Amino acid sequence: MFKIIKWLVLAIVILGLAATAVIYGVLAISLPALDGKGRSHNISQAVKISRDQLGQAVISAKNRLDAAYGLGFAHGQDRFFQMDLLRRNAAGELSELFGKAAIGLDKKMRFHQLRKRSAAIVKQLPEADRALLASYTAGVNEGLAQIGFTSFEYILTGAEQKPWRSEDSLLVIFSMYLDLQTATFERDQALIQIADIYGTEMVSFLTQPSQYQAALDGSNLPPYTLGIPEFPKQSLQALLSIDANQERGSNNWAVTGQLTTTGAGMLSDDMHLSMAVPVIWYRAQLNYAMAGEASQVTGVSLPGAPAIVVGTNNNIAWGFTNGYLDTADWIALTDNNKTWQVVEHLALPDGSFEEYPLTLSEFGPVKEINGQPYALSWVGHQPYAVDMNLLKLEQAKTVDDALSIASDVGIPVQNLMVVDGQGNAAWKNMGAIPGRIKPSELAVAASDYSTGWQQNEQQRPAVKNPVDGRLWTGNSRVVSAEDDLRFGNGGYALGARSSQIRDRLYEKQQFNEADFNQLQHDNQARFLQPWHSLLLKQLNKNSTANQQYITELENWQACACATSIGYTLVRRYRDEVINSVFSAMQATLHTHDGSLKYVKRDLEPAIWLLIEQQPSSWLNPQFSDWDAQLSDSFNQVVSKLTAEFGSNLHAWQWGKVNELVIEHPFAKQIPQLSKFLNMPIAAGFGDSYMPAVQGRSFGASQRFIAQPGHLENAIMAIPGGQSGHPLSPFYRAGFDDYIAAKPTPLLPQILTHEIIITPLNRL
Repeated sequence: MFKIIKWLVLAIVILGLAATAVIYGVLAISLPALDGKGRSHNISQAVKISRDQLGQAVISAKNRLDAAYGLGFAHGQDRFFQMDLLRRNAAGELSELFGKAAIGLDKKMRFHQLRKRSAAIVKQLPEADRALLASYTAGVNEGLAQIGFTSFEYILTGAEQKPWRSEDSLLVIFSMYLDLQTATFERDQALIQIADIYGTEMVSFLTQPSQYQAALDGSNLPPYTLGIPEFPKQSLQALLSIDANQERGSNNWAVTGQLTTTGAGMLSDDMHLSMAVPVIWYRAQLNYAMAGEASQVTGVSLPGAPAIVVGTNNNIAWGFTNGYLDTADWIALTDNNKTWQVVEHLALPDGSFEEYPLTLSEFGPVKEINGQPYALSWVGHQPYAVDMNLLKLEQAKTVDDALSIASDVGIPVQNLMVVDGQGNAAWKNMGAIPGRIKPSELAVAASDYSTGWQQNEQQRPAVKNPVDGRLWTGNSRVVSAEDDLRFGNGGYALGARSSQIRDRLYEKQQFNEADFNQLQHDNQARFLQPWHSLLLKQLNKNSTANQQYITELENWQACACATSIGYTLVRRYRDEVINSVFSAMQATLHTHDGSLKYVKRDLEPAIWLLIEQQPSSWLNPQFSDWDAQLSDSFNQVVSKLTAEFGSNLHAWQWGKVNELVIEHPFAKQIPQLSKFLNMPIAAGFGDSYMPAVQGRSFGASQRFIAQPGHLENAIMAIPGGQSGHPLSPFYRAGFDDYIAAKPTPLLPQILTHEIIITPLNRL
């Protein structure tokens, strides 16, 4: 019997090793070649694709078309599946990969018909832009073909690798629109529902200006003075949690040459996005000639698009944060407004289709809100939403050149921050802004619809070389209070983060790259100080029973530090107080297929008015008074932390509660692959309302610092590697330095690989 068991165990081990060898073998043969020579009829002159020890792609070509081919080739080798997901996400075509589980998401995306819009826009682009997209597309498909074997993602899904098309590059940009601007029209929908149910006074109360304002001109919006509206009588019900929408946005700031030792302007930019494996950005340097002049552009690209999104040409350096201007309106339809229906077909892996009926109008696609039809008029639906004009930044020599380009670039509206080697620094909104002049957070009557939606706004505010030499943005209001009336609130961040950046910039009179790197990692908990005081006050009412928590609060370090237990308590307490106070409203909205999720970031000033004045109509009926309700919120904190992490307070450290977990999409479906596919788990460092933004799978997707003309000290740190292939030496390259806050160089280091592709009709 013992021998039988022994042989069975041995057989299982052998089979396991054999299976591992097969899997490894399949993966190994799908690795792209990093060295060699090739030929293509899609280039005019030789193209060289080199890589350094991080895998950064260095493209050398004689012209921009061939450089686009080279970048596409590198993207196709390293990131095709990521690109495929981006185009399918925007087009609403994920069901073809993942089956019926993705139908709901596909319907949400197909509502915008972005595949059709992309195909139409490609036809309208200037011939030079169509040629550039065609060259990039050829590079992608030939880079993919070079691998010679289907990547493991397609083996697991059983799906077909479909070739890249020019319109797919526009879909990738549209995917960023959906990521960055969906919250704008979702927020408007929630406010329309609140106005219908509770009145417009409630909307004004919930969206009142906060104390955290950091506009570049120092202006403040008029304070809220209308008092607290009466809340309808509440019934006894369970408390509901209100999810927080992730603050997709970013930080950037700049100083003029008067504040640097070199005399050049200096820029910092870190874009906050969801993090996955591979990370969204791809390091690249493009070397080519334009009009007889050599060009070198270094930064990060978005796989699927032929541009350097954030970076420098050594004359200027530029970066972005999400603008959050109001770029969407819901149009209230009546029986007099014509609507019609089309049927979208959602493909499934077995070749079948699911039909999705979609109602359209002259104003945009139609959705019911509180039982009434509304059409979404959104800048993302306009022909000027997407183009190739971002590439013009590559040739800009000065800040003024960049500012002149900003009004005609088809991307989601961003806060462009740009500096040059002459010491200039400037800010301007870059991207698509509708020409309608009266943005609204609530419904707009069809009779008030503006034809200005059909034009991209050319007149937009800008600031260049402020007297004190400092500029900053952080997704809160940047424009003046006067300009706010024109451009509207598309879901601005609260302003605590921007205020903290501004204040830090005024603490020094001179800066270098190390200073900016330190500020990018600033996790001081200024925003939570009032909540810390409130919680201490509550716990001290029963200090004996709460002593262990009081001790942690007294030693909380006033930062989102990895070892802080007190920070976890304060952060969770704020969430639970908001959940408790607004639970009844959340429950009512939920019955109308709505949520406070997209309004939650606005609630800070309102919740403090409620805490300070404690109106009886807002008291949850299960509590005798406000003190009991506030105390119960902390009980909820303890209960939930215990359920999630156990009763040992050591496990409640912020670094564990908010640990950074960057996962491959397939690791969630096949947990056995998680160690193989995911980035190492890192202790949490940072949070939402401070410069060091970090959540469990969210945060600074890159950290960029540069002075044009002095790039030897420039930094580009990214939380992941270049390649999407788990056996690649570049799969995790750079991750450890990112976590350790080390200044990873922007410029390519020693080149270790080289592919040379020559024209097919030449030697």
